[in-house]
Amino acid sequence: MALVFGVIFYTVKNTVLENIDSDLTYEAIKHTGEIAISGEQIYFVNKAEWEEREHRESEVHPVFIQVVGNQGKLMDKSPNLKLDSLPFEQAKFGGHFNAKLNQKNIRQVQLPIERKGKIKGYMLAAMSSESSLEVISKLRKVLLISYFFVLIGVYFVSRFLAGRSIKPVREISNTITRITRNNLYERVNPPQHKDEIHELSTNFNALLERIENAIEKEKQFTSDASHELRTPLATLRGTLEVLIRKPRSQVEYEEKIKYSLDEIDRMTSILEQLLLLARLDNLNHQKKDNEWTSLPKLIDESINNLKGPIMENNLKIKIVSNHSGKVQGLYYYSKIIIDNILGNAVKYSNTNSTISIGIKTLKDKVICTITDEGIGIKEEDLTRIYDSFFRSEPLDHKKIPGNGLGLAIAKKCADAIGAELQIESTFGHGTSVTVLFLKRN
Repeated sequence: MALVFGVIFYTVKNTVLENIDSDLTYEAIKHTGEIAISGEQIYFVNKAEWEEREHRESEVHPVFIQVVGNQGKLMDKSPNLKLDSLPFEQAKFGGHFNAKLNQKNIRQVQLPIERKGKIKGYMLAAMSSESSLEVISKLRKVLLISYFFVLIGVYFVSRFLAGRSIKPVREISNTITRITRNNLYERVNPPQHKDEIHELSTNFNALLERIENAIEKEKQFTSDASHELRTPLATLRGTLEVLIRKPRSQVEYEEKIKYSLDEIDRMTSILEQLLLLARLDNLNHQKKDNEWTSLPKLIDESINNLKGPIMENNLKIKIVSNHSGKVQGLYYYSKIIIDNILGNAVKYSNTNSTISIGIKTLKDKVICTITDEGIGIKEEDLTRIYDSFFRSEPLDHKKIPGNGLGLAIAKKCADAIGAELQIESTFGHGTSVTVLFLKRN
């Protein structure tokens, strides 16, 4: 603001002075043609006519004319100077400068008078600059006073606008202060204008949504895990309490102990899977190792591990692969994914059915598809199949072992190596799981 006011002041000042200087230069050049030089003397030719015009005409802005010699000696002057004379400053010839005449401010110019390449004297022209300097002085005062008033006004306007612009930020800050683990449902109200604050509010609400969902999943997971572990513990306690009420035969002891060991194995399996989920979360989706291995080899290992239930249900395994040595995956995660998906296919397949396993490559992907002819999954349950401890229609297949952690573990492993899981299922006809592995570079 100071810069703008300064530019205004100096622009007006220079414009006023330039107008005066232009008039002075014109008068000085005009009167240079009205002089005569005789030896060392310089004088005006038609001075009598000039004096008559001086008495006959009134001048609003009188111009004072004076001729001096080479050394500054007064030679002649206009009648309106009367007894006064213009000051001579030899160092400033050819230029304009401010001076005093009878204690009054004047603007003056000095032009050299040349004859045959020699300076014979100087033509001095001056004009009163009182009114111009008064205008400049008043302009300076007005601008200084206006500057402070405008500065104060801008301060309060800026303060008001800054207060309004920062209001949404205060609301965000207050909302963050109020939010705790127990009231994550609260959200920030985005401003009406879709600016940076609106984007910040929207992103913050999205962050709260993700945090709330994560905590809800954590609570649900803890509740489900407690329930899954409480059931076998209660069964064990009840079995042992019944066992010690009275003496039993060796056969009864062996039967109850075997039943208890099965429950312990079930708890051990649950705990191992829970620990695996915890480890996968702590890895932050970083690859556990860089060991690549053949996918058909991993499938063969999983089939060998599941040989017992496969033979028990008389299942047929059909493998279609033309890339046995070229398709590879990271051993740790790929093995967990295939073990869990193939294990589910074996568990939920109907007796005397076929499990098909296909492997093919497509651009930068290795596609592994495992299809069973089992009980299938209901369409409305497909959105929850990756939730921990979720099982579709668990009451309809109580005899099938499981705790609903397999697909949750497989999903985390897939995310860790950038793979993708796709599941299609028709209830009562079977399920097809496709794993899209990233191809090795």
